[in-house]
Amino acid sequence: MKRMTRTFAPLATLALCALCAGCLSTSPSGQKQEASTEQRAVNIVINNLGLSFPEGLDENENPYLSYIESRTGLAVQVITPPPEVYEERLDVIMSSGKLPDMLHTYEAVWFDHYLKKDAFLPLDDLLEAYGPNLLQKIPEELWERVRHNGQIYAIPSLNEVIGNEIMYARKDWLDRLGLEPPETLEEYYEVIRAFTLEDPDGNGKRDTIGMTMMVDLGRSSPFFGAFGVQLGSWFERDGQLVNGSILPETKEALAFLAQLYGEQLLDQEFPLNLHSNLYEKVENGTVGLFSATWYDTRGPIAANKRRDPEAEWIKLPYPVGPGGASGVEGKDRIRGYNVIPASTAHPERVIQLLDFIVDDYKNLKLGFENEIWRMENGRMVTDFAMHDKHLYRGIYQSLVDVPDQELFKQRLDSLGDFNLYDNLMTIHDHVIPSAFYGVPTPAMSKYDRQLAELQEVFVRIIMGIEPLDAFDQFVLDWKQQGGDEITAEVNAWYRKQLQLEGN
Repeated sequence: MKRMTRTFAPLATLALCALCAGCLSTSPSGQKQEASTEQRAVNIVINNLGLSFPEGLDENENPYLSYIESRTGLAVQVITPPPEVYEERLDVIMSSGKLPDMLHTYEAVWFDHYLKKDAFLPLDDLLEAYGPNLLQKIPEELWERVRHNGQIYAIPSLNEVIGNEIMYARKDWLDRLGLEPPETLEEYYEVIRAFTLEDPDGNGKRDTIGMTMMVDLGRSSPFFGAFGVQLGSWFERDGQLVNGSILPETKEALAFLAQLYGEQLLDQEFPLNLHSNLYEKVENGTVGLFSATWYDTRGPIAANKRRDPEAEWIKLPYPVGPGGASGVEGKDRIRGYNVIPASTAHPERVIQLLDFIVDDYKNLKLGFENEIWRMENGRMVTDFAMHDKHLYRGIYQSLVDVPDQELFKQRLDSLGDFNLYDNLMTIHDHVIPSAFYGVPTPAMSKYDRQLAELQEVFVRIIMGIEPLDAFDQFVLDWKQQGGDEITAEVNAWYRKQLQLEGN
């Protein structure tokens, strides 16, 4: 069971607006024009992924949505609850009695919860009639994961990447201090210590941060990987699957991080760091080493190099722990779920919308050719300003992401010399996979939130607020408060998988 973190805030009223019957067609560049035929309305609730719109545009008025509408004959009304309370808003919508035609969720537990309440339509017949591209491009093994009692109840969106974190450090700081890039956990400790205490930026002040992390232990995955575990993932031990959060190796990883924090070598503000805080600290040149996302070389690292031309960053090997382990958390192959409420009057419109999106992958993924990108001498060239300006197109395209590796590499290479594709290949080679990859079990749906809250003790252990042995009580509480029930269900699934593989 992967940890699910939710933020609670006051909930505003969500109005599902009526759609006008007028139809619009769109030129390839996205300019709306009056059309003579009536469009068919479809209401969808999706996540805006925190992306912003250029002035004068929004989720319901922009060239990419107009393009989709013109090609499908649909009038799409989009509702985008705030990302920080997205799942809670979905709950409000589901209980409101005013349901849209489609909802998108990134939480498998949320999907499973309402699936068991018969809240969604089965989609097999609709897919056969209206979704040929969906059936062709989404692998059968992933359709199997959204089946219940033999029927499909969601259209999955796939992860384009299978891992996220990669270690980066200031090479100019290493050189100034006469240090080699670290490989073992002990070498990492020495580098982090030197980056904190030995004035690596040469300004005569003790104002540098050896290593930083984020709220909820974000950007810590490689350090758990050094002990052969990942939080929330499942591992085979003596023929049984065990949750990584309760393994003894996790206690060892917490002890290492607690040592760093206790010696003030780890960012003392890490429990408060959001993405924006981390970005700012890296850009300002105060951080020497951190677990970056694969795209941070184009983000805060690039921003730091623009601010300080002498700054040089290099990719590091993942830290190798005392037992020789190393690696990083993997991502589930399914990124999100599109579901159609059982009350939807015209579900075929939803299937037609998603089928078009998955078929027109290139335009929606890359943007319009000769506007966002162009081909020159067989190589893709991207207009960075236009690419960034119209990133919002991703809120539609990501509904049914079905990766195309060749196109993916072309796109990343076209964005500049940021080692994006190389970063992903490094992550790919060091992922520590979870042994459980089935749909959430009933107990997961029941206990997920309270077990996530129990795990908050890990931050207190690292900060020294709780002793390291508080981990042992966490394990007992985890087992008693639903963990044992989840483990039994996970192992029932595991035995079934072993039987299927044996046949």
